[in-house]
Amino acid sequence: MKTGFLRTALILGLVSAVGPFAIDMYLPALPSIGQSLKAGPDAVQMSLMAFFITLGVCQLAYGPLSDMLGRKAPLYFGLALFAAGSIGCALAPDVQTLIAFRVVEAVGACAGMVVPRAVVRDLHTGPEAARLMSLLMLVFSVSPILAPLTGSLVIAVAGWRGVFWTVTGAALIGLVLIATLRETRLPAARAGSSWAGAFAAYRKLLADRTFMGLTLAGAFGISAFFVYLANSSFVLINHYGLSPTLYSLFFALNAVSFFGVAQLSSGLIRRFGLAAVMRGAVAGFALAMIALPATMAAGATGLGVLAAFLFVGYGFLGLVVPTAAVLSLEEHGDIAGAASALMGAVQMIVGAAAMAAAGAFADGGPLPMAVGVAVCAALAFVFTRLTLRPRGAALGAPAE
Repeated sequence: MKTGFLRTALILGLVSAVGPFAIDMYLPALPSIGQSLKAGPDAVQMSLMAFFITLGVCQLAYGPLSDMLGRKAPLYFGLALFAAGSIGCALAPDVQTLIAFRVVEAVGACAGMVVPRAVVRDLHTGPEAARLMSLLMLVFSVSPILAPLTGSLVIAVAGWRGVFWTVTGAALIGLVLIATLRETRLPAARAGSSWAGAFAAYRKLLADRTFMGLTLAGAFGISAFFVYLANSSFVLINHYGLSPTLYSLFFALNAVSFFGVAQLSSGLIRRFGLAAVMRGAVAGFALAMIALPATMAAGATGLGVLAAFLFVGYGFLGLVVPTAAVLSLEEHGDIAGAASALMGAVQMIVGAAAMAAAGAFADGGPLPMAVGVAVCAALAFVFTRLTLRPRGAALGAPAE
């Protein structure tokens, strides 16, 4: 594997991880933030939901901007704005101010969510794109694996406000890394890009059955993780009695499964094709996640049961997410920025809606969370089966 390929994956993965790092790192702090700012769990979770909703909506602007201005300029702006929002969060005197600056953070974080996927499509298609996407995700895995543990250590030393000073530093490092990348959207390619063209691209994508079906399949797949993300600290810390550090290790276990299995995607795609891998992975994902609440409803509600099913299910999800992304973007290289933005927006908006729906039934126990995860997994399976019929299968045929 070429050094340049690995270097690109490393930089794109680290830049992509800056925003999620701001989510995962402060998960262990959610209960203590509520106590410090005298806010209830609903208000504290709103700071998470506001981040997700903003992250979804604002991606729609970054995609066209990256097509018109190139990939690097939006990244510079986004990371700088993210750093400013993080400083505001660190200084927030109440939960309302925290929520407001989380929105500012999210507006900046959108750049790191959209542009790296477009860069992958600029550089590669097919199995090579899947390989770069999975490597990007491997680097990206530093967030859910290390961020909660890092967050718990920072909280122990500097309190929850220290988390936001830490992610400010991560954003500044991201700015330095971006300066070392070459521009992959050259001026000749930008010439035909405009806001009118972006709106036309969004209309085209929204009418594309394959793109939207795969985007929704990936969105509901990742939403199964978002539902767990929003509820896990309350369930694991308050219900099961884990310390913030043990919670962080439990959280990292599922991330290891997700990103470890994701590294198998390139080889599997070369052998079986994109569509076959997607269908098989989403079936395994749905089966594991639907079995979890069924087992719990039968009386097996121990922490070990929860850990085992989540580990298996999120392993399959590690194949679903990169494969769905590559399949979605495969035929849209000329509007990769807009396609990546719309995909990210749908993922975040569906994820926020799923978190809100699951939160309405939350009672502090594991079963409502498990049901929410299972519903999302089932919907990912349904959209995949509806989309990847023979015509869709041809789209992802094995490479020669």
